[in-house]
This record gives sequence, C-alpha cells and structure tokens, in this order.
Amino acid sequence: MSASRHPALLSTDPELASFVAAEEVLQAQTLRLIPSENYVSAAVLEASGTVLQNKYSEGYPGRRYYEGQQNIDRVEALAIERAKGLFGVDHANVQPYSGSPANLAVYLAFAKPGDTVMGMALPMGGHLTHGWGVSATGSWFRGVQYGVRADTGLIDYDAVRDLALAERPKLIFCGGTALPRTIDFAAFAEIAREAGSILVADVAHIAGLIAGGAHPSPVDHVDVVSTTTHKTLRGPRGAMLMCREEHAKAIDKAVFPGLQGGPHNQTTAGIAVALHEAAQPSFTAYAHQVVANAKALTAALLQNGFDLVSGGTDNHLILIDLTGKDVPGKIAAKALDRAGIVVNYNTVPFDPRKPFDPSGVRIGTPSLTSRGLSTEHMPLVADWIARSVDAAAKGDEQALAAIRAEVTDLMAAFPAPGLPLS
Repeated sequence: MSASRHPALLSTDPELASFVAAEEVLQAQTLRLIPSENYVSAAVLEASGTVLQNKYSEGYPGRRYYEGQQNIDRVEALAIERAKGLFGVDHANVQPYSGSPANLAVYLAFAKPGDTVMGMALPMGGHLTHGWGVSATGSWFRGVQYGVRADTGLIDYDAVRDLALAERPKLIFCGGTALPRTIDFAAFAEIAREAGSILVADVAHIAGLIAGGAHPSPVDHVDVVSTTTHKTLRGPRGAMLMCREEHAKAIDKAVFPGLQGGPHNQTTAGIAVALHEAAQPSFTAYAHQVVANAKALTAALLQNGFDLVSGGTDNHLILIDLTGKDVPGKIAAKALDRAGIVVNYNTVPFDPRKPFDPSGVRIGTPSLTSRGLSTEHMPLVADWIARSVDAAAKGDEQALAAIRAEVTDLMAAFPAPGLPLS
C-alpha cells in the first residue's frame, strides 16, 4: 500500500492496513468474474469515505430528528433526484442499507406476517428474500415459488400465471441472482393484475444494464423496483427502493422508522456519485459492452464444450453446469481461484447436488468490462476457464499456476478503476 493513499490508517493500524493493501493487490491482479461484483470509481471511493460518516440523520430531507442537517439534506436530495431522473420513477428512497433490508421494507409496506408471497425458487435462480424457507421472509410469510422449465432453463410464464391465480399472493417478486435471460416484466405485470398482487421487480443484478439501456426497464410495469447500488450500477454497497407516487408514503415509512434508524450518509454520497456517472454516455457504452462481452464469452465457452443453463445469456451473467465435465462446482471454483480467476460456485436448476457443494459456477462480465476488456479477449478468458477446470479434474497445480501468471500479465495491461497501485 502506498503511504500517500492511506497514511493515517497505515500509521494508526498497520496490521489492518496490510490487509487492505493485500486486497488491493488481489483485486488488481485477478480476473474477477463474480457477476455481483464490480470496481467503483475513485470518485465513489472518495465520496464513501468523507466526513458525512460523522452525522446521524434519522428521518428524510426537511424532516429530520437531529439538527445540523443542512448539507446532509442536500446530499440525499441530490441522490434522490438523480435516481428519479436516471430510472424515470415517481419516487426514490436511497436509505436502505443493502438489498435484503430493502426487500424487507417492501414486505413491511404491503404485507402482514402469514400472508402469501411469491418469488422464484432459490435453486432456480431466485433470491433468499423472495420468500425462501431459510430466510426470514419464508418464516414470517407463506412463500410459494415458481421456477424454470427443465428443457429450456427459461421461466414458464404460463406456470407462473397458474400458480399466481391459485395462490393469490399479496406480493410477487420477479428477478433473482442467477438469471441469465431477459425478464419479461410486462408478462409478470399481467399476471399480477389478474391475481390482484403487488408486483416487485428486484433488479439488483441488472440495474446498471437498465440504466444504460442494455436491458428493458420494469418501471412502467411494476409497483416497486428494488435494487442494490453496486453490481452493474458500479456504486457503493447500498440499496434503493423506487415506486409509483401512490406507494411513496408506505415505502418511506417502512424503511424509516419501520426497519432502520439513521441512513449511512457517506454511502448516500457514494450512491449520488454513481448515479451521476451512470447518466453519462460512457456508462451507456459500458452497459452495452457488458452484454456484448457476456455473449462473446458464452460463444467461446460453448466452443470449449461447456453446458450453459438456458444455453446462453441475454445480460451480464452466465451459469455453467459442470455435470458433463465431471467436476463439482465447488472444486472448480476453488481451482479457478488458484488460477487467479474469481467466480462463485452455484446451484443450477434441478441440481442433484447440495447447495454447499453444487454442480455449477456462476460468472459474469461487469468487472472485466470496467477494466476495459472487450469481446476480443473473451476467447482467452474461456480458454483459461477450460484449462482450469481440466486442471482441477487432474489435480494439476502447475497448470493452475501457469494460468495465474498469464492472468496477472493481462490484468497489468488493464488497470482496475479506483485501484491506482504504486
């Protein structure tokens, strides 16, 4: 770590400073393919580490429970207006601490314990907070789940409609954490209308693609949009809830005082910066490049004999089923990590293996696109993945070490945003 970057931290707590320095090097030298990760800009990093950290600000702009909010109100109001402008929504709340609390606020706003809620099953690509059993949302509410077709890996909207009409859920969630295909928000909206349900689009993974025009927007079709502010949006670790004006009061009341106290003002500032960056033409180009890279990587993986859930991708995310490679997802993910390629092991639809030792790995292109890699690099990335999986099957650590050296060399040619290492 350069002393000029974090001099106070280095002086006060050199042990912790060494961990931060090691993480900077790791992020700079490895190929990060986890689809929920990205690199924030130096401006977002700076905004997230300001003296805004020092203020308590329970309430909302102009309606606080603490004095001295003159500047904090302006920061939050700026983030709100930027969110409304970027996504074209009536109302935005930028205070949720992260994605799961944001979704919990939706439950608090519209449902009561014991109500039926509906979402995509976790093993099919959904999220814990969409009513899955091990989550509080599956304990406090009656969760029913839809999935994907076994033959196509795609959502069966007729089956979703049948389930919704049979169960009449209070809430329907569309979106998830391992969905490689475009979500048909209009189809979900029609289903929710017939079932008399509140429709929530959880776009945490694809918010940046929506902002950049690389994925259809749910705004005209749903009651509430929930999203994190990192992932493809390239902001700090936070969340937002956006909705129609008729739901604004219920959403705001659910976030505060319903679930949390004062917002993290330094995070709000980072969100404001990220939203400003996402409104620039360069971000539109970035979002479309993320998708182009994912499609090019998909083609190269298929050429290398990989089995992809749904056969490919429409967005930033690719889900690889390694059953045909005879290498479990966890073993492959750990081997890839040793090769300098960072992924996460993941269940695939109808996976016969357990969630902590599944058949698949989940990869994505947001981080490598932020570094400037393009479609021409995707065959090389696919080749590294193929060689690493083959090395994992053979227990060939020398091969993994050789790949890591190649990865490090390429990463040196494409510096990561926000990581100016000396």
